Amino acid sequence: GTPGREGKGVGGGRDRSGPGQHRCLSSLPPPPGTWSSQVSRLCYRDLYRLSITDPDRFWGSAATDRLRWVKPFHRVQDCELSSGRISWFLGGKLNVSVNCLDVHVETHPDRVALIWERDEPGTEVKVTYRELLETTCRLANTLKDHGIQKGDRVAIYMPVSPLAVAAMLACTRIGAVHTVVFAGFSSDALAGRIQDAHCKAVITCNQAVRGGRVLDLKPTVDAALTSCPTVRHVFVSQRTEKPVVMGPLDVPLEEFVFDHQDGDVFGCVADVGWITGHSYVVYGPLCNGATTVLFESTPVYPNPGRYWETVQRLGITQFYGAPTALRLLQKYDDHWVKTYDRSTLRTLGSVGEPINHEAWHWFHTVVGDGRCPLVDTWWQTETGGICIAPRPADEGSPILPAMAMRPFFGIQPVLMGEKGQPVPGNSVGGALCISQPWPGMARSIYGDHQRFVDAYFKPFPGCYFSGDGAFRSEDGFYQITGRMDDVINVSGHRLGTAEIEDALDAHPAVPEAAVVGIPHDIKGEVPFAFVVLKDDLGGDTHSMVEQLRHLVTTKIAKYAVPEHFLVVRRLPKTRSGKIMRRILRKVAMETTADLGDVSTLDDPSVVMEIIEAHELYRKQTKLQEKK
Repeated sequence: GTPGREGKGVGGGRDRSGPGQHRCLSSLPPPPGTWSSQVSRLCYRDLYRLSITDPDRFWGSAATDRLRWVKPFHRVQDCELSSGRISWFLGGKLNVSVNCLDVHVETHPDRVALIWERDEPGTEVKVTYRELLETTCRLANTLKDHGIQKGDRVAIYMPVSPLAVAAMLACTRIGAVHTVVFAGFSSDALAGRIQDAHCKAVITCNQAVRGGRVLDLKPTVDAALTSCPTVRHVFVSQRTEKPVVMGPLDVPLEEFVFDHQDGDVFGCVADVGWITGHSYVVYGPLCNGATTVLFESTPVYPNPGRYWETVQRLGITQFYGAPTALRLLQKYDDHWVKTYDRSTLRTLGSVGEPINHEAWHWFHTVVGDGRCPLVDTWWQTETGGICIAPRPADEGSPILPAMAMRPFFGIQPVLMGEKGQPVPGNSVGGALCISQPWPGMARSIYGDHQRFVDAYFKPFPGCYFSGDGAFRSEDGFYQITGRMDDVINVSGHRLGTAEIEDALDAHPAVPEAAVVGIPHDIKGEVPFAFVVLKDDLGGDTHSMVEQLRHLVTTKIAKYAVPEHFLVVRRLPKTRSGKIMRRILRKVAMETTADLGDVSTLDDPSVVMEIIEAHELYRKQTKLQEKK
């Protein structure tokens, strides 16, 4: 690159200072290059003990050896969980793009970085590290030419593609902050995210292609921007040949073609719009110099063998997917799996939600032929990466079905009781918390740090509260039992019930609504909506429900639409006006035999009204299914 432009090597230059030139909080890190030799000599148990008892030495050494620093850090951490103060590697400066690209281009420029598994099978595109770096630099320069600077926020609303990855890396290269919005979100949902971040620019495509269908993205962006005055530029790429109407804010981006070279393949089939795509499709694999798959399609297009045909054709060695997709594929005949050669697979992974025993055994036995370790991983958007998983572990350590099992390095789980006290011993359950900080954890909520403190650190002072419940087995292994707050997990996507309720309440005919999550065989959980309608609507509830479905689709996304709508006269409320969702959840799950204490309700008779309405709804649903 020319002076002042983004080119190969920008921000590079390995730190050549001796170990005495940057001190950690409690100890000096070893010279660069010694970390790997230390790791090879220590077993998992010893490494984990070191990460807990001396985290500054553990993380300081790892960061010194494995990352390229523009400026070395002088202190490993300054964290105090009760107040939400989280700072790591103080004084240090690095560039994520350089660590993902430049360091690998210097040693193996023609290694394949990305394999774009496009919607149509057999049309994959391979991108080398050199090509990805060149694309990233060109896009970074385009952003800079249009006034995007360090600290500016950029929304990325794109399908899974090499250009989406380059957009993320281009932002990190120039110091801009990216917010990657799932390309299935509606214009209202996109607008809300742009507004929250005060985005200066949007990067998008004309259309997306998924499962044989073409979806318009640019019109969605145009509709969103009618209420987003902070956006000054929209950078538009052509995913398909369909021309798009360009407005005064729009900047066209040219497309690329790429060469290829074979290599080991990491196959995480998540969308880059979710945290799994951030950590295990883009940043994690690329920082480690791996070849990573960008999966644009669906698990059943053009048939239920798509995943396994892709494994055979691309030679995937690690396959990382969601239980929702596995439960869907499990319902088809096993020949859709066994038709294809899966001998390249070495590790299977599950992510996004707890996996049930039946799906675990099918994944392990049918897909992995019983020979591949299957790791059920637990982590969250807020944790940045895997926190509890069966691996790493000492050689020969068991893997138990449907259990996350062992904490990762630096993660110290603690189960908390209802009164805020740690629950000791094994064969116990409680609220899953983490008692000491780790480098990957979130630092804040943009623009609202107090909300960050209130949500994660006030419930159990001195600990990070995950919002999940967990059980610690007799052997000390951890099993995730599910959400403890008003968040449900639909097909691996965390969704606040309040967001759905807000969408329903926006209808003029809906004075109030309440949403709870109930189990679902395929999706894990689905929303169940209890809706109160105004009295003057008459009896046409069917058309009203269809309007509400469309409203949720428009304001959030199609996957957020409740699976069930139950129209009721009123909701169960306490004397203070709080909706008692515990009762609604029992009604929705048909477990009303044990409703618990209802004495705090303002009018307990409402419970029987809702039970009777649900019984009528259930009978009507069965009649419709018979027809």
